[in-house]
Amino acid sequence: MLSRSQCRKLAARSVSVSTDHKVAALARRADFPGLVTASGAAWHYLDSAATAQKPQAVIDAASRAMGRDYATVHRGVYARSAEMTLAYEAARRRVAQFIGGQEDELVFTRGATEAINLVAQSWGLANLKSGDRILLSELEHHSNIVPWQMLAERVGAQIDVCPLTDDGRIDLDAAQAILTSDHKLVAFAHVSNVLGSVLDARRAADLAHAVGAKILIDGCQAVPRLPVDVTALDCDFYAFSAHKLYGPTGIGALWAKADILNAMPPWQGGGAMIDKVTFARTTYAPAPQRFEAGTPAIVEAIAFGAACDYVSAIGLEAIHAHEAELVAQTRDALRQMNDITLFGPEDSAGIVSFSIDGIHPHDLGTILDEENVAIRAGHHCAQPLMDKLGVPATARASFGIYSDETDVAALVRGIERTKRIFG
Repeated sequence: MLSRSQCRKLAARSVSVSTDHKVAALARRADFPGLVTASGAAWHYLDSAATAQKPQAVIDAASRAMGRDYATVHRGVYARSAEMTLAYEAARRRVAQFIGGQEDELVFTRGATEAINLVAQSWGLANLKSGDRILLSELEHHSNIVPWQMLAERVGAQIDVCPLTDDGRIDLDAAQAILTSDHKLVAFAHVSNVLGSVLDARRAADLAHAVGAKILIDGCQAVPRLPVDVTALDCDFYAFSAHKLYGPTGIGALWAKADILNAMPPWQGGGAMIDKVTFARTTYAPAPQRFEAGTPAIVEAIAFGAACDYVSAIGLEAIHAHEAELVAQTRDALRQMNDITLFGPEDSAGIVSFSIDGIHPHDLGTILDEENVAIRAGHHCAQPLMDKLGVPATARASFGIYSDETDVAALVRGIERTKRIFG
């Protein structure tokens, strides 16, 4: 157990750690108006894996787009509509570039969940049949399980599950042994939302392609923390959301290789996704517009692009190093306390999951909230992984650009208080 003096020393080192990794976390905190309580006290936000706080630059971009710049896109003949269309498509280009892709390969969706469902309902229905197989892993988020179960039930396909290594990584040696020519799709998380374990995505893609399968990578937890280059990874699909990347809710993206995307049929009908409509026949717009039926999330897309700019200005290498330092300090601090079990690898990407003997994570989360510390407590939309770990739930602390050692110290103090309360 850490003493109060140790906690104070832990908090006092925050500036040096931030400076070492060229991430001035204390200065960056000022960019995030949400990091204070209603009374003006500091809020120790350790739930960035659920959703990240928004920097003022993103808020301002959304405000301008919704206010003085607002107009519809792809429809109006007036100047402001044309300007807004340019801004909207510039945001698409910026988001695509952020992950090493091209703008004609990127579809805006309502989020990563919709992006995965799009692949399942468009590419999946067109390419899978009875007897085909899909490979998932034990650590997947429900959003990368349920759409494939629904697809499998509809077409008669089968789902296989890849086990994990002892330290919580997807076991790619096991995946290689499982994969056969019957497998048409592999769907893996790039970074686990519970364990923070990082997938060797290029090797996973090579294994999938070796048997003729496509691979979809769930990148929600990777894009805010790691440099991502979809071309270098050679994946076929990459899904992610804006709100975990310091952007707005209600929008995400699906990146897909151009030849695959262009061959996929539309999955929703309406305005904007058509070429020509008659009662006899409808023809469709090329990708990516083919998959964006209706008026798009204009404001959100522009704010999404602004979030990419904000993160890029800091640098993902620096962000990763900064979060890695905080993860190491948190794990070291928790290891000094009795009755705590840590889950996941030592080099977890920005996430620390743990449990305390005799204390439910929900109770811990409630008491921490009294200390202005926000964590996630529950199954994290990963119930099969909870079954694998043999627990009903875990407590999860997750870091962001704005996190620093004062957050770690506050977490430790809150855990110590909780342990005293439960005796």
